[in-house]
Amino acid sequence: MNKPLMSREISREAYFEEQARTARTWYRDYLAPYIDLSRRLRILEIGCGEGGNLLPFAEMGHTVVGIDLSEGKIDNARQFFTKHGCAGTFLCENILDSAPADDSERFDLILIHDVIEHIEQPYKQAFFEQVRRFSKTGALTFWAFPAWQMPFGGHQQICRSRLSKLPWIHLLPTRPYERLLRRSDEPDYTIQDLLSIKRSAMTAERFEKLCATTGLSIINRTLWLINPHYQTKFGLTPRRLRLGLDHIPGLRNFLSTSCFYLTRSL
Repeated sequence: MNKPLMSREISREAYFEEQARTARTWYRDYLAPYIDLSRRLRILEIGCGEGGNLLPFAEMGHTVVGIDLSEGKIDNARQFFTKHGCAGTFLCENILDSAPADDSERFDLILIHDVIEHIEQPYKQAFFEQVRRFSKTGALTFWAFPAWQMPFGGHQQICRSRLSKLPWIHLLPTRPYERLLRRSDEPDYTIQDLLSIKRSAMTAERFEKLCATTGLSIINRTLWLINPHYQTKFGLTPRRLRLGLDHIPGLRNFLSTSCFYLTRSL
């Protein structure tokens, strides 16, 4: 039997508010030691969705711009920002097809939250290179993504069937995984999304290698056993991955529900 939709899956505004609460509580404090948030910054979010992550920065008076492939989400972002009385520019574009005209269109801070795991392998390096292209010299980029091997790193929670509650099924070989999804009557668009994420298979090691090859300097890495966003979603207390486990390649990907990285463009 397919599961009923939860309120946050129905209401994009509820999800917008969730994102904004997490950004206020966690992201701004995480960034503060590395960038002066008291001065007015140009901030870009790539894959902004409804723009909830940007709202706390707009409330501080920063110039915020969001880019997303979904026209519907961009429309929602504009409506939700207007409702909150905040200014923001939202564009329905593919970042890989865009380029800043001059330095005035570059940014001091770029946010990339739960996006890079959706970029398939052939496009990942080009994506990283675009981040540098849109960054001012010395600009900071905040990245967050779930490690591929963590229990729900395949995003199977978006399934409508019982599969949404089964950890690690995304680690099955591709053909058995696809057969399982189809036998569970998952919609084709969901299956295609999940297979795309499987092809992407983002890990901490792959991320760090891409930074090295594209000239992005890693200035902070924090791996989370319990994702800070889970505090908003589930009422759980965020916990960092400790005891040296965050330094063990491979193993850390099974334990990291979210990987926070700060990179600087040189």
